[in-house]
Amino acid sequence: MITFLASIVLLVLGYIFYSKMVEKVFGIDDNRKTPAYTKLDGLDFMPMSWAKGSLIQLLNIAGLGPIFGAIMGALYGPVAFIWIVVGAIFAGAVHDYFAGMMSVRHGGDQYPSIVGRYLGTTAKTIINIISIILMILVAAAFTAGPAQLLSSVTPLSFTVAIFIIFGYFLVAALLPINKIIGRIYPIFGAVLIFMALAIGIGLLFQDQPIPNLTFENLHPQELPIWPLIMITISCGAISGFHSTQSPIIARTMKKESDGRKVFYGAMIVEAIIAMIWAAAAMTFFGNTGGLQAMLAEGGPAGVVDHISKSMLGTLGGILAIIGVIILPVTTGDTALRSSRMMLVDLLRNFWKLEAKWKQSLLAIPVIIPTFYLTQIDYSFLWRYVGWTNQVVATVMLWTAAIYLLQKGKFHWICSIPALFMTGVVGTYIFYAPEGFSLPYPVSVGIGIAVTTIVAIWFIFQMRKAKLVQLEQKQNVA
Repeated sequence: MITFLASIVLLVLGYIFYSKMVEKVFGIDDNRKTPAYTKLDGLDFMPMSWAKGSLIQLLNIAGLGPIFGAIMGALYGPVAFIWIVVGAIFAGAVHDYFAGMMSVRHGGDQYPSIVGRYLGTTAKTIINIISIILMILVAAAFTAGPAQLLSSVTPLSFTVAIFIIFGYFLVAALLPINKIIGRIYPIFGAVLIFMALAIGIGLLFQDQPIPNLTFENLHPQELPIWPLIMITISCGAISGFHSTQSPIIARTMKKESDGRKVFYGAMIVEAIIAMIWAAAAMTFFGNTGGLQAMLAEGGPAGVVDHISKSMLGTLGGILAIIGVIILPVTTGDTALRSSRMMLVDLLRNFWKLEAKWKQSLLAIPVIIPTFYLTQIDYSFLWRYVGWTNQVVATVMLWTAAIYLLQKGKFHWICSIPALFMTGVVGTYIFYAPEGFSLPYPVSVGIGIAVTTIVAIWFIFQMRKAKLVQLEQKQNVA
């Protein structure tokens, strides 16, 4: 219990104090006109209040991510609390802040365009492809799951449910952001928060106490904590998907000082939600063995449904249905909206795209492969989402580090977590079954080697930046 409550307090303190440091390092300027005004187009660029923007940002980045991921991560035991707190404050929220604010500074640019500015054209092309693939994978994974549940609780077949969801996707992707997303998403964001708070308060009055901190690996299958927990719990700690979503709200911000509340703040709220569901999963079934058995029976959706109904009764059942069906759908549609925006930026040099109807039509090329992927195994999709997601996060952190380096600012707030995440993804792909399936010691060794190579590259970038800054000072003198 103490560990859980202390973790919540630390997350709040992280927002109060560390977010201000991050904001100071970035250097906001409320006298600058934001893209919401300079590029007002009635589709993606339009002013929106920070309160509404924060709730939309939360729903865009969260959905069921901090719930399902936290439940799976709870299998490792209370050590998951450490990763959520440290990851969210020093990596995830920093990542989200720079993804959003760098987009604001660069006219609402999408994530791949920002990468290209600081890591080069080749990196931009590669990350553009990876990002669009991630968007399609996320949209497919967050469509297949809700469709399966919808078909199980209604007379609708799985295929009909898929068509209904995709019909909504098409409408949401084509309409201006203030027509659907701006109106109903704040409501769903509030539902996500209410659902988590209700479960969190209920946990405090359960007979079974929330376990306190132990560094022991409690995973029933004895899977290694490093680097698996960092891939399993992404939303709630750090998630590359967020860097593809932040530009959506960056195009609606009224002033730069709203960024701390919108981007850093939404990530901390998501971390608190993840903390609550991780604690619930650890507590409700007695131990991680009991949680494993429940996951084997009904998956994460079954865990959510069981906990919600048991703790909140009929209301819990309604919230569970809303959560497991509606929330991932709202994440899926913004994923497709982001992929449409990325395609617009990618094809702008080859096709005149000033007309809004042409931009809207680019939703179709990403909806078609997404629809196809919903027909294959959900667990297969989710395995590939995890690693791709954290590669995107790692690249965003390095992009932010280079940005700060070139500006002569305190880059360590981005470069240290970037180096850490390089080790995570470098180790995971060689160890994981969807990767090379190498022995664990070998995979760790390769991960260390990859991290060392990237660290050497960054040292050269530091020297290069110092030389440029020295030349600039000499020219001024």
